[in-house]
Amino acid sequence: MNSNTINIFIIKFYYMEYIISTTIYLLKGTYVTINLYLVTAIFSMPLSIIFAALQFSAPKFVRYIFDIYAWLFRGTPLILQLIFFYYGIPLITNNKIAFPAFTSAAITFVLNYAAYLMEIFRAGIESIDKGQYEAAYVLNLNYRQIMTRIILPQAIRKVLPPLSNEAINLIKDTSLVIVLGIGDLMLYARQVLTRDFKLIPFVIAGIIYLLFTFVIVVLFRNLEKKYVIRS
Repeated sequence: MNSNTINIFIIKFYYMEYIISTTIYLLKGTYVTINLYLVTAIFSMPLSIIFAALQFSAPKFVRYIFDIYAWLFRGTPLILQLIFFYYGIPLITNNKIAFPAFTSAAITFVLNYAAYLMEIFRAGIESIDKGQYEAAYVLNLNYRQIMTRIILPQAIRKVLPPLSNEAINLIKDTSLVIVLGIGDLMLYARQVLTRDFKLIPFVIAGIIYLLFTFVIVVLFRNLEKKYVIRS
């Protein structure tokens, strides 16, 4: 074995060791990424369904409030909302209302995604044939029973494709919490980049995000095959 072969072997070993150690380090940040993803999904989904259903039964002024809420959260950048909830609210309230960074991020994400999902569910509810409401009223079902037993199950099945898009967007949007200094996947990648001046940590982070999105895509494709209602 000549010296060139030995040098190549050493270089390959070094890079493999570096990639493995960097990946292990970055995986620590995925704990926050996954937590934020799950908290947002668990709370924004039921909240958006309730908001969407209320828009068909609530008084007009309540519907206006929902419209303003959707306009604010859908019309401004998520990163701006994160900064406002973490830095702006304490300034406005003279530090009487202040949340830890992760809590601020979770509240912001839940409210933001609930606004988007609310519009998706509202469109799904509106797509249901009005004759089903009339038939349900004939059977003496009240509004809550009609929504929970007849309308919402169909609406959810109809909106699975757009829901999958939001689920994919959510895993990517979690990277925005880096502006709050939260130790997510992107912050860990930036720390390694700052230390080593190598792009490898961001390549690894990109691969991890791709793996997350792959799992989400496969999950929703299976759900769509099983439950989706074709027009």
